[in-house]
Amino acid sequence: MNKNLKFYTVIWILALAMFNVLIFVTPAEIAGVSKFTNSFWIAYTFVTVAFLGQYVCTFAAFKGDITRLFYNIPLISVSYIGLIAVLIAGSLFMAIPILPDWLAIIVCFGVLAINIIAVMKSASAVNIVAEMDKKIKNKTFFIRSLTVDAETVAAQAATKEMKAIANKIFEEIRYSDPMSDDALASAETQITIKFSEFSDAVSQNDIACAQKLSDELIVLLKNRNSKCKLLK
Repeated sequence: MNKNLKFYTVIWILALAMFNVLIFVTPAEIAGVSKFTNSFWIAYTFVTVAFLGQYVCTFAAFKGDITRLFYNIPLISVSYIGLIAVLIAGSLFMAIPILPDWLAIIVCFGVLAINIIAVMKSASAVNIVAEMDKKIKNKTFFIRSLTVDAETVAAQAATKEMKAIANKIFEEIRYSDPMSDDALASAETQITIKFSEFSDAVSQNDIACAQKLSDELIVLLKNRNSKCKLLK
């Protein structure tokens, strides 16, 4: 259990305890009528279930990394709203024990059911967004990785002339279309091979070879970027 979840758990326990204190320390009878009627216990049960459900939602949200937690903020918000709605409805029937049992069941169950549906929709949306984000990261990995490599090669260039050539390649890669596609696999393989040869030329301080490979690499990158536009 991480630190944030532990902190939230303490708050949740205190909130649940406060709810129970308010419910059970207030007078047991109102105008000679016991408040512990069937409608009271029905409402109390639904509120307790809502408390537990809200904690489950929060627990699930806190289990992942910070990115996953950010995605789950709407889920936590929906569970909070649902808890408050059930709490209001349940408190009404606990405060007015003469209300019929069937009405307590219908109202409390209806509010809780709406909350569950909203939570499920929110959870589904979170999964869709997370999956899309994962796909985007996978599709941008090639250029992001190549950019890091190009920056490293530029930093290792031994002379000003070689550094200028390496920086030109770095800028060309840096501003390339970040999105990739299976249709670009062949072009990206050629770029990877050519960049490896360019990196070797830079490390060997072979300016003539580096310049030649740089021109070829730029052509390959421009060709890839043109194909990217066609795929959009």
